[in-house]
Amino acid sequence: MTQSLASDRQSPQVKAFSEISQAGHALERATWAAREFGTYSATDINRIVSAVADAASRHAEEFASATVDETGFGVVEHKIQKNLACSTGLLDEYAGADFVTPRVDSEKKVLEIPRPAGVIFALAPSTNPVATVYFKVLLSLMTRNAVLISPHPMAKVVSNRAAEILAEAAVGAGAPDGVIQSLPEPSLPLIEAVMKDERTKLILATGGTAMVRSAYSSSNPALGVGPGNVPVFVDSTADVRAAAAHIVDSKKFDNSVLCTNESVLIAEDSIADSLVREMSRLGAHFLTVEESKKLADVMYPTGRLNSEVVGKDAHVIAGMAGINSGPKTKVLVAPISAPVPEEVMTHEKLAPVLGFLRVTDAERGISAARAIVRIAGAGHSAAIHSTNSRTIMAYGAAVPVLRMTVNAGNSTGSAGLGTSLATSMTIGTGFVGRSGVGENLQPSHLVNWTKVAHSTLSQDPMPNYSGLDPWRSHDQPVPEYPVASNAQRDYSVAAPTSVADGVISKLGASADGDRISAVSDAALRAEIRRLVAQELANMSKG
Repeated sequence: MTQSLASDRQSPQVKAFSEISQAGHALERATWAAREFGTYSATDINRIVSAVADAASRHAEEFASATVDETGFGVVEHKIQKNLACSTGLLDEYAGADFVTPRVDSEKKVLEIPRPAGVIFALAPSTNPVATVYFKVLLSLMTRNAVLISPHPMAKVVSNRAAEILAEAAVGAGAPDGVIQSLPEPSLPLIEAVMKDERTKLILATGGTAMVRSAYSSSNPALGVGPGNVPVFVDSTADVRAAAAHIVDSKKFDNSVLCTNESVLIAEDSIADSLVREMSRLGAHFLTVEESKKLADVMYPTGRLNSEVVGKDAHVIAGMAGINSGPKTKVLVAPISAPVPEEVMTHEKLAPVLGFLRVTDAERGISAARAIVRIAGAGHSAAIHSTNSRTIMAYGAAVPVLRMTVNAGNSTGSAGLGTSLATSMTIGTGFVGRSGVGENLQPSHLVNWTKVAHSTLSQDPMPNYSGLDPWRSHDQPVPEYPVASNAQRDYSVAAPTSVADGVISKLGASADGDRISAVSDAALRAEIRRLVAQELANMSKG
């Protein structure tokens, strides 16, 4: 009995070591793949990206359904739209773009040579898992980067399957094996270890605030996002019927799991009653003050958002709060008295629920929107329905966000669907939102350019670089990963806060792909035995 118990007690430690060691293998393999991939020509890249985008689109419906089944969030039909937008949609959006071929500016006498990041560690959220995997993989491939996906634990099955399908398509089109990988069993210690490893050259952090802050403190370059909390203002000059349709359609899209979905509706008094009628006709249920309190108690029982309501249908959330609402209800709208933090409905919701505030004029509407964003969502998004150019400009200047949609649904509009913004599942919040990127993430953020600057003196001509390309075509079979047996080498990631500290410090984690320390199986077994013995000794003392 005691021996069995001891085995159970030590197994998480050994399991954690195994997972971190496997992640180290993945990083080493990705480092090799990135080095190989960095020599591919534009023709190679176009072929591989097209093959991966096509594979992604073929599985868009399957993965949309699997995502809802696994997470319980959102609407299958809308997830299909996002999956397509982040597969063949991205292919169309960046058709003709070239992040591989050197550029020549003859007038300024500057030659620019692209330099990819290398190994990208890409985190995916539970709310938009597959669309984010598609998006980050394709951006990485367009810029000749290898990518290691970290799925959200709540969506790890579908996310890992999506990464596997994309990896098969990439290798089938000629990419080096290992250019796309994912972590089968993501955990916080494992993610933190990979983020801090020197072989990780860039982190794309999409997820909760704590995870994004951890990425920024990892000592590796990171591009992260901030929380959304979108105010939408409808002024007296708006087309009320069109505004109502845009707001309801946007708010019900994928049950509002996009961080760009509208959170608080602000309406000028002169059109507020008309807006309520139009939205009610389209499936919005405006709550009484008493119903709003019931809803707030369910959605924010401890002052924080209840994850049980995230991505659920409006009538399901109403039922949880004891509010009578039929299945035709698409959006719940709760009145608020002031745009202050104490009013919980002024905070981000990630559910088809809107706060609703009436204001006397446009000036007060702009002030209210500014207050909402200051509560949460600085740098993210805002929306307005208006035909008054002065009001629109004043709104854009006053509200501290970096994207704003006009007379459009913000859920999709700020994500680049139906507007000319870059299609993106990663919404940078810039300086005001403490983010390293101030626009929708796009391929240009994943590649640097070496600038070869020539003398501007007229007597020093610039050589002719026309037709030159330092890369070669890869039309031959893909080279194999050069390590025949990973068991004879240590590829562990540095994990200073993980349960495998002792093992990894003893074995000496490799800092990059060119410095691999040999470790024998016997040494590994001996170290694990030492940890088990130490744990048994600690148990006996207790």
